[in-house]
Formats: sequence, C-alpha cells, structure tokens
Amino acid sequence: MAHPETEKRPRLSCLRLSMEHVTLPRALIERLFAQARHSPEAEICGLISGHDDELIHCHPVTNVATDRTRFFEMEPEGLIAAMRQMRERGEELLAIYHSHPNSPPVPSLTDVQQHEYPSVLYLIISLQTQGVPEMRGYRIRDQKIQEVAIGISST
Repeated sequence: MAHPETEKRPRLSCLRLSMEHVTLPRALIERLFAQARHSPEAEICGLISGHDDELIHCHPVTNVATDRTRFFEMEPEGLIAAMRQMRERGEELLAIYHSHPNSPPVPSLTDVQQHEYPSVLYLIISLQTQGVPEMRGYRIRDQKIQEVAIGISST
C-alpha cells in the first residue's frame, strides 16, 4: 500500500464527523510501536485478533512488497499462519495494521482502494514525528474513511 508524498490523499470531506471509539490494551500498543521502531525505514504490517470487539493478540506478518518504504504486502504464508492461529484460539480478525515510516498516519489513496475488510479496524502507525510514534484508527467502507478514536486500557 502506497503513500508517496506525491500521491493524492483521500479528501478530508470523506471523514465522518461522528467518531467511533475503540480501546486497545497498552501492551498491544507498545508492541506495535516497538515493531515500527525496529523497522524505521520499511513498513511493518500484521493482523490483530480477539473476540467480542476486544483486541487481544498481535500477529506480525512479514512485508514482502517490492518497495517496503512505501507499500506493504503481507507474506502469504505468514498471513495463512496468523489466520490459522486465530481459528485455533477461537478468535476473529478485528484489525489490520501497518506503518508509514515517512508520512502521517492517514490512509493513502492506495490504502483505501485496496482495503477489503469493511468491518475490520485499520490501524496506521507513523514514525514521521522524530522519536514519537503516532497511531490512528479508521474504518474504511466503500472507499469512505471514518476515523476511530483510540483509547488505552492498562490490561
């Protein structure tokens, strides 16, 4: 998924005014930030599983995109392994995440066009702010973006 500086971003007019809210465990957020910091020049990606809208487990998947500085493509074997692990735990896919090493945590036009799971939360982590990662959440349905407020729980 792309986000070059020259790529056209979705228009902000497609953002809804009312905002959904989701709470993520602090340990999960810290794990996502650690993954992004560990790969500051390339996009990281993966899945988050859980049940009853409770996000529990992070499943990192190797990014096999040709240009990992601007795109992510999940390794098929890693994706299958993550889905198998979710099924074995009785969990479901609740979120997809990736990072933007050099741009804000806003979906790129390619992110929106390639998103195929409208019921799944879409998390983007940005390392654009030096030393301070930022994460934002979205629902993407029919190529429309709705930002989701992210809260943090201590569990």
